[in-house]
Amino acid sequence: MTDTQNTTAPASLVPEIRPEVWADLEQRYRKLEDTVRQYNPGANFDLIHAAFVYAEAHHRGQNRKDGSPFITHPLAVAQIVAQELHLDSESIAAALLHDTIEDTDATHEDIARTFSPTIADIVEGVSKLTRVQAASKAEEQMENLRKMLLAMSKDIRVILIKMADRLHNMRTMEYQTPEKQKQKSLETMEIYAPIAHRLGMQKMKWELEDLSLKYLDPIGYQEIIEALEEKASEYDGFMASIHDQITKRLEQAGIQGTVYGRMKHPYSIYRKMYTQNKSLDDVFDLFAFRVIVNTVSECYNVLGIIHDLYKPVLGRFKDYIGTPKPNMYQSLHTTVVGDNGIPFEVQIRTQQMHEIAEYGIAAHWKYKQNGQGEGDEHDYEWVRRLLENQDGADAEDFIHSLKVDMFADEVFVFTPQGDVINLPAGATPIDFAYSIHSAIGNHMVAAKVNGHIAQFDSKLKNGDIVEIVTSKSAHGPSRDWMKIARSSEARSKIRQWFKRECRDENIARGRSSFETELKRTGVSLKELMAEDNLPNILKRLAYKSLDDMYAAIGYGGVTSLKLIGRLREDIQRILKMHQEDRAAEEPLKDEPGKTRPAVPKRTKSEQGIVVEGLSNCLVKFAKCCTPVPGDDIVGFITRGYGVSVHRTDCPNADPARRKPEEKGRWIKVSWDDSTRENYSTTLEVVAKDRLNLIMDISTVLSATKTWVTNMSVRTTNDGFALITIEVGVSDSTQLATVRRRLEQVSGVLRVTRPAGR
Repeated sequence: MTDTQNTTAPASLVPEIRPEVWADLEQRYRKLEDTVRQYNPGANFDLIHAAFVYAEAHHRGQNRKDGSPFITHPLAVAQIVAQELHLDSESIAAALLHDTIEDTDATHEDIARTFSPTIADIVEGVSKLTRVQAASKAEEQMENLRKMLLAMSKDIRVILIKMADRLHNMRTMEYQTPEKQKQKSLETMEIYAPIAHRLGMQKMKWELEDLSLKYLDPIGYQEIIEALEEKASEYDGFMASIHDQITKRLEQAGIQGTVYGRMKHPYSIYRKMYTQNKSLDDVFDLFAFRVIVNTVSECYNVLGIIHDLYKPVLGRFKDYIGTPKPNMYQSLHTTVVGDNGIPFEVQIRTQQMHEIAEYGIAAHWKYKQNGQGEGDEHDYEWVRRLLENQDGADAEDFIHSLKVDMFADEVFVFTPQGDVINLPAGATPIDFAYSIHSAIGNHMVAAKVNGHIAQFDSKLKNGDIVEIVTSKSAHGPSRDWMKIARSSEARSKIRQWFKRECRDENIARGRSSFETELKRTGVSLKELMAEDNLPNILKRLAYKSLDDMYAAIGYGGVTSLKLIGRLREDIQRILKMHQEDRAAEEPLKDEPGKTRPAVPKRTKSEQGIVVEGLSNCLVKFAKCCTPVPGDDIVGFITRGYGVSVHRTDCPNADPARRKPEEKGRWIKVSWDDSTRENYSTTLEVVAKDRLNLIMDISTVLSATKTWVTNMSVRTTNDGFALITIEVGVSDSTQLATVRRRLEQVSGVLRVTRPAGR
């Protein structure tokens, strides 16, 4: 829905709540409309009101932790989106609706039909960012970051609304439990504040940092606040004096400008005090002043005035107007010392630059002008680049790299041609080379900084002129470069080179590393990677084959230690079996003097299998035939792994193929009444290949409520499709129904269950 269209709320959604509560909500809503009207008089207020009514009706009966109606939260988020970001009507409506898909019975289709597909997509995008579950905190953070970056690359308004949502949650965090406060504050500090920084939203970044610090280190936060309050009169006097001096000189020079003075925000002071072990009295750069003028030329004129008034500190001048930051930030920065010896920073910028500095990409977003136009793609091209640079990285490296790329200070260097290259602070010639092109980095043999040969690990400084010397005969990057490179872009490209060029070497190196690390656990590679266990392990580790896993270790994509850590349960299970396997073997009843391997016991069997003559033994289902309840079955006592259950029609269980020495290990088993709800098995479908074949098969599986864990398809040269489907069923009756329905699909020739693999 565009800003020029109207919409009305269905009569069924008209609120009917207590008058005093509704009066408060109406007041909050009128404030929202007034805020929007100040910066966008042509906004679609019918749309915004309909979204408010819809959200209130769907959240009816839900309350926040402080006891207020839940709708107060979407209203507050919309107020932030309007007041602090100045976004368009669609964004305001989406902010009001942002929790409806997540917390009510509203669906994407409902919102798309009632409002617009665009609004529905934004609401769904915001909702998806809250549904992250993973095995570890690092993987959870990685997935959260990845989803945010993807959302940003599609529609920047998704992340802007999500940032507003998080800001309001942090403002009302006092109603949460201490554990929740610390968890959300840490997440905000590690994820949301860096993103706000990368988007240029400095005002929001500062508030998020300060609010997070309040709960992460309440004592440290309170000490800073009290110390600032204690010295408030002294500091206020100093700042008023500097303000008057600068204002007077601007008037004398005939420059129209506005001067603002502020204290460093608490978290900034906290970092200096606690990382550098300083007291508040030792932190000198507590003050910052901004001078807002009309033109760029006036910015440089003001810079001269400031340096004439006060003594500049050498090396503390930065020209972000000539070389803007990647987040579009522009300003002149200089640190000077006043007559009383107190240093302070002065930032000089135009009004437009000031808006961008405060609101970042939101200030550029063209939707705020009556919903027309698109945002500049290049403004957040870096988002896609960040995603690409994380290919092959594990969770920990992913998070570390993003923190560097999004949150680190920048260094600006030049090519010999005068082009400006922006790199993270601490970057090296390796980072510079790969920022130009991967081919430059891969063929680099030397680097020059300011005309002199430099070491590959030397740190670049602002203003350095860097030249890369390449050679066609170069053998590619060194593995040590991974430790030297600072940027994720460089490390990603180095990984890709080793991944592409040295696969055989990587596999050998990775296997050796993995085996060495595994031996320390007391488990052999053969035991861990047993045929029946290998598919589950590869699936858990997200690799298609062992070679792929070894290659990833070899080129540095992941460490052996981390992979073995993820397999802790499998290793512990095997070690336990070692202990059980060392137990005395039990005699055969029908053959005196002979024994068979003892069957490991467990307190409770959850497989639904009764083993003749034994109770509570360890049971597993053979991968070769995947039996399900209702199948005729037989058991085989394995060494250390309990009883393996086969279908009687499995070739591996055929009496004619049984070895004489294993006679005593085949035993009778049967299905118990207490079977599980889901058993895994495999179906193989042979069909004449045609358009929509897979869709028709999927429809049958969905209609029969069959759980599908995997599906693979290959086609033959003579026009046939061979489809393998791993399904979960309750028993053979359901399986028979599924097979029958699949056989009825047009083009399907036969449906079979494989056995004997």
